Amino acid sequence: MKTPVLIVGAGPTGLILALWLTRLGVAVRIIDKNADAGKESRAIGIQAHTLEQYQQIGLAEEIIKNGIKADMLTIRKNGDKTFSLPLIDMGKGLSPFPFFLFLPQDEHEKILIEHLRHAGVNIERNTELQTFTQKKKHVEVTLKSERGLETIDFAYLCGCDGARSTIRNRLNIKFPGGTYSQIFYVADVMARRGDYTNHNLQICVSQKDFCLVLPVRSTGSLRLIGIVPEERENKDAITFEDVLPSLSNNTDIKVESLNWFSTYHVHHRVANHFRLNHVFLMGDAAHIHSPAGAQGMNTGIGDAINLAWKIAAVLKDNASTSLLDTYEIERKTFANQLVETTDKLFQIMTDKGLLGKCWRGFIFPYLLPLLFRLPSIRRFFFKLTSQIKINYRQSALSKGHANTLYGGDRLPWVKYETTDNFSSLKSMNWQIHIYGEASETFAIDIKNLNLELHIFPWNKQAENAGLEKDAIYLIRPDGYISYIDNHQDIQKLETFYNALNLKME
Repeated sequence: MKTPVLIVGAGPTGLILALWLTRLGVAVRIIDKNADAGKESRAIGIQAHTLEQYQQIGLAEEIIKNGIKADMLTIRKNGDKTFSLPLIDMGKGLSPFPFFLFLPQDEHEKILIEHLRHAGVNIERNTELQTFTQKKKHVEVTLKSERGLETIDFAYLCGCDGARSTIRNRLNIKFPGGTYSQIFYVADVMARRGDYTNHNLQICVSQKDFCLVLPVRSTGSLRLIGIVPEERENKDAITFEDVLPSLSNNTDIKVESLNWFSTYHVHHRVANHFRLNHVFLMGDAAHIHSPAGAQGMNTGIGDAINLAWKIAAVLKDNASTSLLDTYEIERKTFANQLVETTDKLFQIMTDKGLLGKCWRGFIFPYLLPLLFRLPSIRRFFFKLTSQIKINYRQSALSKGHANTLYGGDRLPWVKYETTDNFSSLKSMNWQIHIYGEASETFAIDIKNLNLELHIFPWNKQAENAGLEKDAIYLIRPDGYISYIDNHQDIQKLETFYNALNLKME
């Protein structure tokens, strides 16, 4: 099987899956039914944890260079500013990327496509998945393109084909959830502004509605997201002029030109299954969420990275196929958590009743700013939105704890004078971390296991991050802690590793 993995859908999720698999030595084909990449900005927020994982494959610097770092959060009520909060270093000490980054999806995709092209993989455009049949050890797929029909076998089929996923529908996997009753609008505009800067994130509320104003492009355009006024909801064709009065009341921007405008309903859904035998779902094909917190695209990218190293390990005979079972367990759990947190808050924020009016009229513009003056609240907010709080503690790949960290937690970032502990993650291999000293016996035994061993000096930041001096941390290829032991017991480590049917190349 020359090409073991077929990826359907060339959005950010599919592109990152292709990039990670390619870097791990797995051949892929990636197809998309559209003739060209999207030209709208669509999803624009790139979270710190996504950048951390981009850094593993040399993408982070270029993405940041082309994006916009949000330097200020401003809250307005009826157009009047009630609160401003500096954002640029909100996550200082928590991540090498302690900021919120905005980059339009079309520009984001161009960078990913170019890196993929340099890796020798080109997207097959105007190509559709016609049918697929699961066999005992592979998937038989028929593709339709300008060249006609092609039937070929793949070890794995990955559905990154969006909220209306053909693959999910043909697997008869249910997609339960709901739809918010309100109609939302999204627009990209050029505008004059008062307090607004190119790097200012604005949340503007009134008793009836709200609007987000986000920096989009280096050219100075703004992304507007809001609720269509109730009295305009029943129009056959809602236009930008229908939302302009509300926009003018809630913000102080003066729109000079409209780049594009669209209306839509917001859904919150999670597929019943993310995997069926040799077929996987990820991104919008597996879960869709509200735009609150810029979580959707980042969650899809997280799906891709979680699955990529597992597929690579199985294809290289470094793990049994049971490793793939952990994909659904880990990622579906997180997708459900998003629905229970971000989407619930979004539901309250958009509620037409007394609760929503109370939230928009008092809690959000006045009470929350008081809480955000506390450093602990700001750090919690960054951890939550940046996705560095994601953990897989309930996974079969996770065991042990020391100090405040558990198996399944993201490896905390520790900065040193000239380097950091994330630098070793670029190998994308299983590895052992020790913060302090390794016994001579343990260092020898680790070499016999063919595991990378990285010993970092113990410092105050390591202690503050929840690490324990001289404990061993087994790190997965995606930067998560799999196993913790504070006794440097090689036999326990080997027993755990063998129980997972893992082996090194």
